[in-house]
Amino acid sequence: MASDDIALLAEALSKTHVEYGELSYKGQGLKLDNTESVKELVREIEEYQGLRALRLEGNTVGVEAAQAIAKALECKDQLQSCHWSDMFTGRLRSEIPTALRSLGSALMTAGARLRELDLSDNAFGPDGVKGIETLLKSSACHSLQELRLNNCGMGIGGGKILAAALTECHEQSSALGAPLKLKVFQAGRNRLENEGATALALAFQLMGSLEEVHMPQNGINHAGVTALATAMQHNPHLRILNLNDNTFTKRGALAMAQALRHLRTVQVINFGDCLVRSEGAIALSAVLREGLPTLKELNLSFGEITEAAALVLAQAVQDKPHMEKLDLNGNCLGEEGCEALKETMDNMDRADILASLSDDEGEPDEEEDEEVEDEENGKEMKENGVKDESESPVKLEPTCHPEILSFLSSPTTETLLKLGDNRTGLIQQHVDVSDPDKVADAFLRISSLYSDDHEVKKAVLETIDILLKKAFSGSSLQTYSFLSTLLVMLGLLKGEGKVKKVQVLPGHLLVLEHAVQQDYFPQDHATLLDTFVARHGKALKSCSHARDSLKSTLERRISPEC
Repeated sequence: MASDDIALLAEALSKTHVEYGELSYKGQGLKLDNTESVKELVREIEEYQGLRALRLEGNTVGVEAAQAIAKALECKDQLQSCHWSDMFTGRLRSEIPTALRSLGSALMTAGARLRELDLSDNAFGPDGVKGIETLLKSSACHSLQELRLNNCGMGIGGGKILAAALTECHEQSSALGAPLKLKVFQAGRNRLENEGATALALAFQLMGSLEEVHMPQNGINHAGVTALATAMQHNPHLRILNLNDNTFTKRGALAMAQALRHLRTVQVINFGDCLVRSEGAIALSAVLREGLPTLKELNLSFGEITEAAALVLAQAVQDKPHMEKLDLNGNCLGEEGCEALKETMDNMDRADILASLSDDEGEPDEEEDEEVEDEENGKEMKENGVKDESESPVKLEPTCHPEILSFLSSPTTETLLKLGDNRTGLIQQHVDVSDPDKVADAFLRISSLYSDDHEVKKAVLETIDILLKKAFSGSSLQTYSFLSTLLVMLGLLKGEGKVKKVQVLPGHLLVLEHAVQQDYFPQDHATLLDTFVARHGKALKSCSHARDSLKSTLERRISPEC
């Protein structure tokens, strides 16, 4: 080693930060290539009694240097924290797994019981995960509480290897009576995609101990998000969930909303840049109203959320006492929508929690929305093998009563009345009220028959009351999803998938007006409906009289004093 390099190392070591139990070489930019280059560093490690934390981040360590450091760690049985991020800059990718194996082997030899392992910002790829695989399976990691692997380029393969290692670690530690209880998991920017995320979700579900999960920017779409949502339900102490910059769409958002209903300690949710969209936002609004009592921050920025859905979200956080930040920046509110949102927050005395709206994308172009929606509908139908766009989502069982089959397939006043006094029971029996799409479809089919004829009107309203009363007895998320689907079908909300708009008839709106006045229809659902009718009433211009009547009734329902 050149004398100048030795002098630089000596100077760096003189600045080494030492706290109780911690030896830090953080950010010193040391180029440690061989045994000679780490001679002084090794000596300090060997002489440090009771070493609990070693910080090597911000340096670059070669294979030979790593082996020398590893040798010094073989007797450090009290070591608990390894801060080894950004430690291989400029190294060949093939070198990193060897270096990691040496360091991991030393920890196992020492009998260390790790609590923290940070290998972030080391672009080691799947082979790098193989380099720590044995360590992660060993007793040295039975006590691991925090694992940070941000920006390591693990990919799908690395994610699967990591998931298998964590699973084995949990199984072996459980067999010894002290199961792995990982609390913090970070793996942003790793290209895990659906397969990697799904594999990790199974490990998360098995552990059930997570408090923080950070997996932003991983190319995960609804399939992987759904798997993670299922896993989160089994981690009741979750406080922070950061999935920023993945792709939820409606299916992922609904799955995540369903999971969040079961969690009581969540404080921070970051679903920014995840294409949550308006239907997803409404689903999350339902969860906000009935749960998440300790929530402090909600980030739904850059999610293609429109004005009315944003206002529903704002109303849902009104009674969250711990709420500190609501981020809806970069959505599709438009100038008037931004002002309406600010006014709503101000009227609720919660203006201080609303983040900047400076990057709002503006209101979506209606013609462009129609083109995108048609394209998505076509893709969805192709994927599901659906050929007939008019196919009813009711999807009756083959054993369905033939008269019900006839009626719901092609509703007429004659077939409705022909069902007799038992019609409500038959329809309730054959329409799955737990499925929001089926309830919305049945509602529109039945309400389309509404007329001034006393017998027909009575039959329609009685049938609708029975159907909705049972549907609204479910969870808030389920009934919000029903309203969301109904809004899409009425043309008041841009939707996803194969849900097609109907030709709006006066009966649809008049029956809805009747329903919102009934005891089974919750006030917050009336507020949601009013928000959309008030802002997108033009979509109902073909039924302007019925629309205005519905609007007036909704206003009276949510503001009885008016």
